[in-house]
Formats: sequence, structure tokens, C-alpha cells
Amino acid sequence: MTRVVLAPDSFKGTITAADAAASLAEGWASVDPTATFVHRPMADGGEGTVAAFEAAVPGARRVPVAVDGPAGARVETSWLLLPPTSDAPGGTAVVDLASTSGIELLDELRPWDADTTGFGQAIAAALDHGVSRLVVGIGSSASTDGGTGMLSALGARFLDSAGGPVARGARGLVDIASVDLSGLRAAPEVRVLTDVTNPFIGPRGAAAVFGPQKGLVGDDITQVDADLARFADILALDAALAGTGAAGGTGGALVVWGATLAPGAAEVAELIGLADAIADADVVITGEGSYDGQSGDGKVPSFIAGIAATAGATALLAAGRITADSDTALFAASASLTEIAGSSDAALAQPARWLREAGAMLARSV
Repeated sequence: MTRVVLAPDSFKGTITAADAAASLAEGWASVDPTATFVHRPMADGGEGTVAAFEAAVPGARRVPVAVDGPAGARVETSWLLLPPTSDAPGGTAVVDLASTSGIELLDELRPWDADTTGFGQAIAAALDHGVSRLVVGIGSSASTDGGTGMLSALGARFLDSAGGPVARGARGLVDIASVDLSGLRAAPEVRVLTDVTNPFIGPRGAAAVFGPQKGLVGDDITQVDADLARFADILALDAALAGTGAAGGTGGALVVWGATLAPGAAEVAELIGLADAIADADVVITGEGSYDGQSGDGKVPSFIAGIAATAGATALLAAGRITADSDTALFAASASLTEIAGSSDAALAQPARWLREAGAMLARSV
């Protein structure tokens, strides 16, 4: 009897991690009906992070909040309140950037004007509630604003040479001449879950690596990188620090606020008891929407593959697409929904169907 642990991330904007795991299990069972399944849907600080904590922590409850989304329009969302503990008597708030300032909230990319104001507003709402600790996930951002929107919502002021406020988003970075942090709210214990280790600036920085995903092209990337470098100097931020480039530089802004950066996949895995689940597994299936050249840099699949290797389990991958620059050597077999479905449009339209097909294909591979 094969014991299969299912630990995919969400397939961004198409299917949740829990539903992806269920579909993979159905597909595998169609080939191997005697298999037993252990569901451990994952997240790494991006989309699905709040859901992962909600499913794992008894007594967790959603608290609704309305914020200014990345396009400026109001977004009805929520943050998660975890029950009080001895070291967090006011409870712990879990807030994710994806549901407040995430790229999936945009109808079209806004490389210069999208910002993280909504994320900061949700954090402020949690602080108003009186929480003792914050856990924040910062994957899936829509902007490269250096976290200025978030910090502004928490009381910081970013001023031009005349002492006036600068524009929101990446557009305003070039005009920042001074920063007033006198009104910035005090930070409680803040732990930041991030899926990347990129620095604030440079060839692996926020603008160069993630800017194109958010619509920056050509000389725009060079300009925003230079603006972020100058901004880091004003903030006295170590721009080479790993993880500060996450979420368009929001990782760096959180460090300035007093937060601690942590690998998101590892934090969530510990919470849901993933290592114990995999310890006696024969097979572990993981996956995400796009397995690409960045997937080996702190994201869920590579992290899961490492745990599986330590436990002596066979690691398998199912992804919406698998790009040519990705490292699939970590896995005994892999399945691309795009290839199975025949096109990316078909895969995106019916992810559950093609995940079932992928589950069956992976079962046959071993």
C-alpha cells in the first residue's frame, strides 16, 4: 500500500492548495486504488497563507476588513486572528499581502502606480484590535513601491524636496527627498513569511527580478532600481540583506519597521507538521502554478523536495507550467498541466481536471 503525502502550493489565481491536493489524490487513486493519502496543502507567504494557518490552528477566525487595493479601489478582505497564548496574550494576527495588495486583484498591470497601502491598512486594523504578534505573508505583490504604501498606512511620511507628499507607487520613489518616521506606529513582534531571498537592489533585486512580472520593462527597471537604491540609503537599510527585495521591496520596508524575515515555506511546514507526515511516506507530491527558474529559491516545491529526500521518500512535481530554465532534477517525475491539456488556456480553464490527469500520470510513473 502506497502512502502519498500531498503538499502543493496554490496554483495562483486558479485553484487553492487544498483543492489541488484533492484533485491530485483523485487522479492517483484512479491508478492505485489501494493508496492512502495525507493532505498537507502548503503556502510560502503568498496566496493561500492565511488559509493554511486557518486550517491548522484550532480557534482561528477571520476578521473582515476593507482596504485600498493595488489599483486604489476598495477591496473587501480579511485577516486571521489566532487565539491568545502565554507569549501573545492579545492573540496573533496573520495578514497576507496577496489578498490586500496582490497582483491577482488587478484587472491590468500598473507598474508605476500600484502600491501596498491596502496591506498596511490591514496591518493597522490588526494593531487596532490589540494583537500581540503579527505574522505577515508577502508573496504575490502587485507593485514595486519599496513598501512605501504599507509604511504610509502605518504613519510614515515620504516627502519631496519641497516637503510635500510624493505620489504613490514606484512613480513616487524618484521624488523622495526625506522620510518622516515620527508618526510610524510601534511594531509588535513581527515575523515576515517570504518565499524569496532576493536583496533590495541589484541584478537579483526587487526591480530586476520581479519588476517585469509587474509590468516594468527596459529602462524602467534600471530607473526603479536606482530609485530603490537611493531610498535604501535614506532609510539606512542594508540593501544586500537577503529577502529585502521580496514583494517589490516590501521585505526591506518591514525590516525598517522592526520585523524579522523568515522563510515562508519552512514556517508553514512547521505549523502543519509536514516533516512528521513525510517521515513515513513513500511518495510526496508537490507543485505550484509556474515552476520556473525562481522556484528553487525558497519556494514550496524545492523546499518539499528537500524534506522528501531527507526522509527517503520519492518526490514528484505537478505544475501549471514547467519552464525550460527550471530544475526538475529534484523530482523523480514531473507533470505540466499545460502540456497535458495542450495549451496554457486550457490548463487555466480547468485546473482540477488536469490535476487529476497529472495525478494519474505521476502514479503510473512510479
